[in-house]
Amino acid sequence: MTFCIGIKVRDGIVALADTRIVRGSERTMKGKLAPFPHDQLPVFTMTSGLRSVRDKTLVYLEEVLREQSPHCERLYQFVNLFGQQLRRVKEEDGASLAATSHAFNLHAIIGGKLSANEAPEIFYVFPEGNWVEASPDSPYFMIGRTYYGKPIVDRLLHYDTPLHEAIALALLAFDATRTSVTDVDFPIDLAVMSACDPEMRFARYQAHELDVAITFWTQTLRESLRTMPMQWATSLTSPSMSNDAQSNPSTNFYHESDHDQATNRH
Repeated sequence: MTFCIGIKVRDGIVALADTRIVRGSERTMKGKLAPFPHDQLPVFTMTSGLRSVRDKTLVYLEEVLREQSPHCERLYQFVNLFGQQLRRVKEEDGASLAATSHAFNLHAIIGGKLSANEAPEIFYVFPEGNWVEASPDSPYFMIGRTYYGKPIVDRLLHYDTPLHEAIALALLAFDATRTSVTDVDFPIDLAVMSACDPEMRFARYQAHELDVAITFWTQTLRESLRTMPMQWATSLTSPSMSNDAQSNPSTNFYHESDHDQATNRH
């Protein structure tokens, strides 16, 4: 499976993807986040789904961009071309994939900044080739294993989140996912572009390189759990609770009269 997240905040954009590929009992590593510069300007693509569909779509896209004139000036134009080539691949391979019970399931996150863009942008492309853009009220997209990392991002991310905190949230969403599943893991690839910097920076991290950050987060969670206000639960954990319940049957949630009424209903 896959974990990919793309975030757009006021200060810039962040993309993170794992590299694990699982086929039955076989585990391999392949990059899912890759630079795809256009006119020497920074663009990245990040995908989940069938690798063959992804590779063929990108080859077609590269060919079209090489032959097209004029080139794309805004990122949405680039995304439109990606969607067109994705539909082209579906027309060519969709039926044969369906015949072998393979879903045409490529999802993509594309980000960057072209010449007419005022700020870096991020788009989410569906398998049908249509897309949506990240916005202040919807500042991130997640593809692949989405269930485990969403809660922390939904709770803490907003459009005014500083860029370094957005990077941290991307890492924590990945860490929550890899803690719960076996098909998402290190190494991870990161791409970051500041709104005030024309360069997009890429990096790959192994698990040991981020051990200090992950350990800090785990210890912070444990300490928060230990010091969490729990006065509201005192009556549930007090040793005297069981004695009080025996001396005052009315405090039981399910006493004899309830049982009699339930029996009569049957």
